[in-house]
Amino acid sequence: MHDNSIRAIDAHIHLDQYTPEDQQKLLSEAAAADVVQVVAVSMRYDSCQATHALAKAYPDQVIPAYGFHPEQPLPSAEDEALLFQWIRAHTDERFAIGEVGLPYYNRQEAEATGQPFALEGYIELLDRFVELARELDRPIVLHAVYEDADIACDLLEKHRVTRAHFHWFKGTPHTVERMIRNGYFISITPDVLYESEIQDLVRTYPIEQLMVETDGPWPFEGPFEGQQTHPKMVLDVIRAIADLKSISTAEAASILYNNTVTLYT
Repeated sequence: MHDNSIRAIDAHIHLDQYTPEDQQKLLSEAAAADVVQVVAVSMRYDSCQATHALAKAYPDQVIPAYGFHPEQPLPSAEDEALLFQWIRAHTDERFAIGEVGLPYYNRQEAEATGQPFALEGYIELLDRFVELARELDRPIVLHAVYEDADIACDLLEKHRVTRAHFHWFKGTPHTVERMIRNGYFISITPDVLYESEIQDLVRTYPIEQLMVETDGPWPFEGPFEGQQTHPKMVLDVIRAIADLKSISTAEAASILYNNTVTLYT
């Protein structure tokens, strides 16, 4: 149901992975539901270019983020240099650094099948992205969960970067405490409606450091089974957070919206 007291931002979506028809439809429907903006993250160089084009086409709705997603083979030295050069060439525009981080899921898969996995190159690349965020004074969007989050925290502290957003985060109580202390933000996905681990995280993490996201087009289960992931789903996430924090939906929506505006502007 449409609630005029709610205004929201989807803080993490792979908008370039939808068809052009769906991009237009989702953004139009999201705006009609007062999901007024999305943070569109990128996977690699060609994805950055696609995200940049979307931000140009929908300047009031799309906040772009440029980076290299870690759950894929590392770029060649040439491709990495090209990407960093391209990002620096757009510093007169508003954007974040992301999605960047460490390959937790690919590494788990490799280790489960007895395959060797070299993490060092990914840590070195993330270090360069954190340094770039510091250089350009941009927020950084991180794919870093469980023990990888501690490595990311080490790099953020090393470069004195505080405008950090850990998307779809999961981690130990010790890591959570460290991230809260450092002022890092996390964003909550629709799985908060059915995952007890995420519900516990929401209860623990200060609402002043929370945002909401879909990570679309990644699909969800529970009440979202079989549905295309849509920015409007963040409205359900806001209601779930409000319930877990024992505050009104309107109050939760206002805080979560302002958190996202503060980080990304």
